[in-house]
Amino acid sequence: MAQQTTVRFVDDLDGSEASGTVEFALEGRRYEIDLSDKNADKLRSALAPFIDAARKTGSSGGARRRPRQASRQEDARPARTSREETAAIRQWAREHGHKISDRGRIPKNIIEAYQAAS
Repeated sequence: MAQQTTVRFVDDLDGSEASGTVEFALEGRRYEIDLSDKNADKLRSALAPFIDAARKTGSSGGARRRPRQASRQEDARPARTSREETAAIRQWAREHGHKISDRGRIPKNIIEAYQAAS
């Protein structure tokens, strides 16, 4: 008795036959998607204006870096904030009697006080 197994590589977007896996990264997160040539071209075309205007960072592939272990000091650091949140923190700090500059790094104790009050 003979058996034949068929494996079909399926496009994650539309269910058609995929021709390969496309890897990309956005905001520090890596993604993989199986796509047909048509959909892979669509993705590349959609990203092309952004890629053309962007700066290259890191390596183009090869060995992937292992995530480094965060130290206890890094764990205690507040996460980065957006411009809008930074402006809100500065405004809150002034309204609550803290002395804070218009530019530069916001002291950790002010960020923690703002977060505790929120």
